[in-house]
Amino acid sequence: MGASVRLVLLRPIDEAEFLAAVARSRKLHGPWVSPPTTRAAFQALAARSQGPNNFGFAVRDATTDALVGFIDITNIVRGVFLSAYLAYYAFTGHEQQGLMRAGLRLAVRKAFTELKLHRLEANIQPGNLPSIALVRSCGFEQEGYSPRYLKIRGRWRDHERWAIVAR
Repeated sequence: MGASVRLVLLRPIDEAEFLAAVARSRKLHGPWVSPPTTRAAFQALAARSQGPNNFGFAVRDATTDALVGFIDITNIVRGVFLSAYLAYYAFTGHEQQGLMRAGLRLAVRKAFTELKLHRLEANIQPGNLPSIALVRSCGFEQEGYSPRYLKIRGRWRDHERWAIVAR
């Protein structure tokens, strides 16, 4: 049986649990992502996660309610584009269990049904093989390569561009 998770909009009450999970996950996140590490940064993330242009979801284990990861649908553009960017990360102790795959599949479904988007794009550093495997397993296709695309942990880093469109 597959992993069972639920997506919940990130809330201010998630702060302590979220920041503790980030602190435990520094090695896992390595050079790939820079999640909030302070109360102020978390509060800013939670505030902008409520829509209408950005939605940030806590990924929670449906059985234990444990916080297993975070999925961010950002920079939503409406009109003829109907597109957004996707970012995500798991927390230590919950990786390699299919939980983020289940969460990402829910997020894609939500983006295409509830948010009425046509396209989601995820930009991933070429060396982040687990992340590439995750989007590939959820139906994303590689569209291109962007040199020095995003500044992460103080360095401009190359990224592969992966996307999925509503069918």
